[in-house]
Amino acid sequence: MTQIAERPRFLNLMKIRLPLPGVLSILHRISGVLMVLAIPFLIYLLDFSLRDAAGFAAAAGVLDMLLIKLGLAVIVWGLFHHLFAGIRYLLLDMDIGVEKQQARASSWIVFGVSIVVTLIVLGVIW
Repeated sequence: MTQIAERPRFLNLMKIRLPLPGVLSILHRISGVLMVLAIPFLIYLLDFSLRDAAGFAAAAGVLDMLLIKLGLAVIVWGLFHHLFAGIRYLLLDMDIGVEKQQARASSWIVFGVSIVVTLIVLGVIW
């Protein structure tokens, strides 16, 4: 009779080291959820700003708050990360870049391009 390895009883998720494409996949999902959750707030601000000049000034005041600026920066990053990771997944669906080294390289490209494009859009660089 063969010994079957006992499964772990406690799985510490903080000690698991995912490969880079796995981290990219999780961030792709998180960025999608962040964008969906941000939609009501952004629509409310747009509606408020289009009512009259006072509403526009109030919306501009809200957008001038540091915490809101940081949140919007995260949302902008999430948008670009989700876009470029989605393009990567479309290419993977067409069997382009499915090898281990190619998948790892395309993951780094998605991370780098999403950060650079976010910084460009936010006016930090250029």
